[in-house]
Amino acid sequence: MNLPNKLTLSRIAAVPVFLFFLVPGWFGQFLGLDRWGRYAAAAIFVLASITDLLDGMIARKRNIVSELGKFLDPIADKLLVTAALVALVKTDGLSVWVVVIIIAREFIVTGLRIVAAGQGVVIAAGRLGKMKTTFQTIAIVAILIHDFPVSLIFPWLPVGKICMAIAVVLTVVSGIDYVAKNAYIIKKEANKK
Repeated sequence: MNLPNKLTLSRIAAVPVFLFFLVPGWFGQFLGLDRWGRYAAAAIFVLASITDLLDGMIARKRNIVSELGKFLDPIADKLLVTAALVALVKTDGLSVWVVVIIIAREFIVTGLRIVAAGQGVVIAAGRLGKMKTTFQTIAIVAILIHDFPVSLIFPWLPVGKICMAIAVVLTVVSGIDYVAKNAYIIKKEANKK
């Protein structure tokens, strides 16, 4: 088990710990520390997101890209983000539509990547997808910490919600772009039948 794969597994292991601190009825109910639980969940989410950057960087630098890593990395990413989004529906009233749009895009992109892999084609993440991920991460963290420290100066400015709205727009645009650029893969697969 190489270091990038260990980092990926740590991201998967972080999901239940993240939920333990965030979801009411667990950490906060027993200890009366709801607010601190949210900060702990935010810290865990940030650390787990950093492992996402590190595992790929280390794997490429050391030339230890493995099939296990290629399999686990997208699963770890999707588990972490999906857990956060679903939890925020419960804790912060995040719109279910936001979650459905983001998850639907992930299913479409993952499905397309699987079909492409079957044809020997590797589809790299695009610039729009990376921007979507950045805004999504900022939005989740900002919502978790109630827009702190911006909320101290501009308490009326919903930074997390604004970033989430941008993330949703980028989710739709990047998803359409992704499918449009790789439509030939779908056509090629459809022509086989």
